[in-house]
Amino acid sequence: MDLILCHTTADFDALGAAVGLSRLWAGAKIVLTGGSHPAVKDFLALHRDEYALIERRSVNPKQIRSLIVVDTQHRDRLGVAAEWLDLPQIEQIVVYDHHLEIDRDISATATHIADVGATTTLIVEELQAQQVEITSFEATVMALGIHVDTGSLSFDQANHRDALALAWLMQQGTSLHVVRDYIDPGFSPQLQALLTEALDNFHCDRLRGYTVTWVLLKTPGYVSGLSSLAARLMELTESDAVLLGARYALGDSGEERLTVIGRSQIPGTNLNELFQPLGGGGHSQAASLSLRGVDGQATLQHLVDRLKATIPHPPTARELMSSPVRTIRPDTTIAEAQRILLRYGHSGLSVVDPTGKLVGIISRRDIDIALHHGFSHAPAKGYMTTNIKTITPETTLPEIQALMVTYDIGRLPVLQDGELRGIVTRTDVLRELHQEGARSEELGVRGNAVGIIPPAAFLRLLSDRLAAPFWELLTQASAQAEQRGWHLYLVGGGVRDLLLAKQNDAAPLYLQDIDLVVDGFHRAADVGAGVELARALQQLYPAARLEIHGVFQTAALLWHKDPIFGSLWIDIATARTEFYPYPAANPEVEASSIRQDLYRRDFTINSLAVRLTPPRAGEMLDFFGGLLDLQAKQIRVLHPNSFIEDPTRIYRAVRFAVRLEFAIEPQTENYIRYAINSGIYKRTQGNNSRAPALQTRLKNELKYILQAPYWQAALSLLGDLDALQCLHETLKLDKTLWQQLRFLERCLRRFNRESQKSKVKSQNVPIPPWLLRLEVLIAYLAPEYRDRVAQNLQLPDDSINRLRHLQQAQERVLTVLPSCRLPSQVFDLLRQYDLPMLILIALRCPRPVRSLVWQYVTQWANVQPPLNGHDLKQLGYKPGPQYRQILDDILAATLDGIIRDRTEAESYLFEHYPR
Repeated sequence: MDLILCHTTADFDALGAAVGLSRLWAGAKIVLTGGSHPAVKDFLALHRDEYALIERRSVNPKQIRSLIVVDTQHRDRLGVAAEWLDLPQIEQIVVYDHHLEIDRDISATATHIADVGATTTLIVEELQAQQVEITSFEATVMALGIHVDTGSLSFDQANHRDALALAWLMQQGTSLHVVRDYIDPGFSPQLQALLTEALDNFHCDRLRGYTVTWVLLKTPGYVSGLSSLAARLMELTESDAVLLGARYALGDSGEERLTVIGRSQIPGTNLNELFQPLGGGGHSQAASLSLRGVDGQATLQHLVDRLKATIPHPPTARELMSSPVRTIRPDTTIAEAQRILLRYGHSGLSVVDPTGKLVGIISRRDIDIALHHGFSHAPAKGYMTTNIKTITPETTLPEIQALMVTYDIGRLPVLQDGELRGIVTRTDVLRELHQEGARSEELGVRGNAVGIIPPAAFLRLLSDRLAAPFWELLTQASAQAEQRGWHLYLVGGGVRDLLLAKQNDAAPLYLQDIDLVVDGFHRAADVGAGVELARALQQLYPAARLEIHGVFQTAALLWHKDPIFGSLWIDIATARTEFYPYPAANPEVEASSIRQDLYRRDFTINSLAVRLTPPRAGEMLDFFGGLLDLQAKQIRVLHPNSFIEDPTRIYRAVRFAVRLEFAIEPQTENYIRYAINSGIYKRTQGNNSRAPALQTRLKNELKYILQAPYWQAALSLLGDLDALQCLHETLKLDKTLWQQLRFLERCLRRFNRESQKSKVKSQNVPIPPWLLRLEVLIAYLAPEYRDRVAQNLQLPDDSINRLRHLQQAQERVLTVLPSCRLPSQVFDLLRQYDLPMLILIALRCPRPVRSLVWQYVTQWANVQPPLNGHDLKQLGYKPGPQYRQILDDILAATLDGIIRDRTEAESYLFEHYPR
């Protein structure tokens, strides 16, 4: 006999999961081990005969073969049926549950535990996978299980898997009117009386912007439906968290039993962790416990105090605001104000007088209306709003939200001592609320899946995965920034790589490129903040070399082959925004906020940041969906004009996609193709003397790609995107070019193998392989384009000269080489060219010519004459210009087989050059 066990006081999720399992385990029977919720009891009064239910008392324990436990991992939730777990003949015990971080005390042979809103969802997924058909009655009770446990997909623990499961159940014939009837069956007279008592006696406290309510009721005995009562109390008192206690005497002993039901909507609180030490549990936002022989009032107060202690401090304007603020003067024209909005992507501007005092705000809508009526030259003061609501740096998020809703304000200036310090916009508030919602789900990194990680957990992730010296370095940097009143963030690739690193990888992670961004907190971080922080760190790490770059004064600390840090490179910059004056230009940068700094990044997966400084150290910033894109393994650009502004992002997209084995998101690919086909790069080069993104920066990206082990896959993807047009509009990766590149690889492998054997200097290619590959690409262009492309990319002088004279050298070799009958003649022709030039010529010539060139570079170029200048002197020849002619003749005779050893060389010498 196979039994499916529901926990005591079974709810719809336990019942629904059990019903589904009865279809997966043919012949299995469902046992309610100890009562059920009132709504479940009412439901079964009508529907019991539709399901494989049997009474516990009708079970013969000796016949039990397998046990399947649903919606719990604790023995005591199975009542007396827990004794069956210890029967000697049991072949297997399987547990299905959706409560994570539970200390399971059931010794199971198999477990199915996942982060979903309802256990029933797991069963539905197995039914779908095995293509099992179910009845409408079965679909209805399973749908009830998911609806009730996820609040009809409104609870934070609900996710897309629950929604997909419900959709499938609807296809199987779920009765929606039955679902409606039992989701909210109404209060019994007993619950109505208790609700009235609770409303008369509840206590509440307002803390950090949240309302916590609690009440202790005395009941004559066990009462079903207390969870519904707690939810209704939370709704009627407009509370953010409720703890409802009910105490009653057990029999004649007088011993009291206490039941506590908890509900919370406060981000950062976790009722499961709160109740677990006392033997309870559940979800982070819904949990319960039951105790005997305790002081009910003291226990409830203890739980209330602990809950209050876990309520996080809400964000303040200081943490939300953008700073510095873009301001204009009252006499600034509407046209100039519109230009500033366009440049910085703002939706409004603060207006200040000559002393810096805030006098008004003008929105994009105000400017648009003025432009529509032809007032582009009118001053901003005629359209600005002067009735301004302001806040201070300490104003909390709930207070900010209330001001925006009450007065329908889209932006609130932040003033301190009358000075404009920052601005908080609706977007800032919405992003923070979204972040809070994501944090409250308390997802984590599981396997290779990436989710929102609570701040404390991310700090543990950093300390656990990073090699100890690297974690210590970040800790020191954070302390130095905090001392100066700044926030410090780890941004970009470091965050991405930490999240992508396998969780079970025991090897510590050594980051070789770390990007840190300084942002103002207690005081503004000016353009020199990054340099100041870098200098402070260099005092702690004197082995590092400090470099300061550009007018914006970004700083870098570099270690070279350090025994601890290896070749580590740390970039430290102040948060900044950027603007491209024209496509492919170097961006113009200005100090800004961390949000603007992340917005200027190339892709969403590189726009992640983690705060290293308190308060809220370890908080992840993900304003653009980078975590979801990491999960989806896709490269997505932040805005449509990204590739037009900076074509090197096309090459970075390809590099990341191939290296990380990600796909380029379809819309992003469309943006790439549009930018390439628009002809903007050709027009940019024609209209501007400098286009760095098509010159040095493009060369650097090509270097990263062409020196990587995955260069062929990356180049193939660039070819598919027609992205080689960034070098020149005529360059395409066709079959012939691929053949040339493959021939080059054979050459490089051969030279590498031969140099390892013989270590002959002439067999080593004198330039890096990546540069030779790039020369092959440029050499595929028509001769009249090669020189200009090579100079645009600012290649080394040798490379430019080689490509400039390649056509002339190739024509000479093709003309003369076929007429060479002796090896010495081939030698004389080819010795005037260096090895890279000969490789370029060989891969572009017919096979017979290529064979001779190949024979020259692999054999004849390495032949040495049996005699040298020292030998000639020993043989009595007077040093002079004739030495060169003599040695060349001896070498030619050696190449042609006339001379085979030193004796023959001396005979040849005496015959042709008598002393």
